[in-house]
Formats: sequence, structure tokens, C-alpha cells
Amino acid sequence: MRHNKKFNHLGRTSSHRAAMLSNMATSLIKHKRIFTTVAKAKALRVYVEPIITKSKEDTTHQRRVVFSYLQDKFAVTELFQNIAVKVADRPGGYTRIIKTGNRLGDNASMCFIELVDFNDNMAKATEAKKATRTRRSSKKKTEDTAAESAE
Repeated sequence: MRHNKKFNHLGRTSSHRAAMLSNMATSLIKHKRIFTTVAKAKALRVYVEPIITKSKEDTTHQRRVVFSYLQDKFAVTELFQNIAVKVADRPGGYTRIIKTGNRLGDNASMCFIELVDFNDNMAKATEAKKATRTRRSSKKKTEDTAAESAE
């Protein structure tokens, strides 16, 4: 019986899966967005989010722990210098999966997985949404003060 064996093996051996997830995590950290299948993206999210959480504390021990997962010193440097600074106040949920449809050859469902704080288009949309939202009472006050100053 396979009770409580929930994670996706992705049709690979344990060592192949670990190497693939390490390479994908390195690519995600370097490029901030990668294009892959939905199953791999979901497995990668479980793999990379604890690594990003570890990068919030910049100590030699945490760098060595993260390096044991990634095996790429340039990715570790990028993670601790740039990414950890941007996600310092975020309590989790560092990645976003956006589905893009099915692959032409084998009809596999494809998606983008990206780091949330590095997508400028989404950040501008949320800022614009916040800027247009006003309360009616404050709007009337500003109109009254503008009318008084015009007189």
C-alpha cells in the first residue's frame, strides 16, 4: 500500500528527480521565470520555496545548506543578494504558476513558473488598482476644499 506517499515522482528515479529539480531551481533563480509542464512546476514550487525561505537569513551555514541543494555558486549569490532582499517581508508564496495551455507534440499542460516579486507587469497592475480606489467621504472633502480655494 502507498499510504501517505503523495509527492509526484515525475516518472524518474530519485537521483534523476533531485538533479532535475536542482537544475530547474537554479534556472528559476537566474532567469526569474521558466517555461515547463504543470507537474514539474508544482514539484519545483515545493522544492524551491523552502530554499528561498532559508535565504532570508544570510549566514555561512544557510549559504552552505542552500548550496547543497542548488550546486551553483552564482545562483546562491543571486539568491542571497537580490532575491532575499525583495522577499524579506513576504511570509511565503514566493512563486506563481501561470498555465499557458497544452504542448503541441504530446498535449502536456504547460505553464510559466515565476518569482512573484520580479514580475513588473503584475506589480504595476496591483499598484494601479490601489491608486484608483478612494472613499466617497474623502472625495467630497477634497472637492469642498478645492471649491473654497477657488473662491
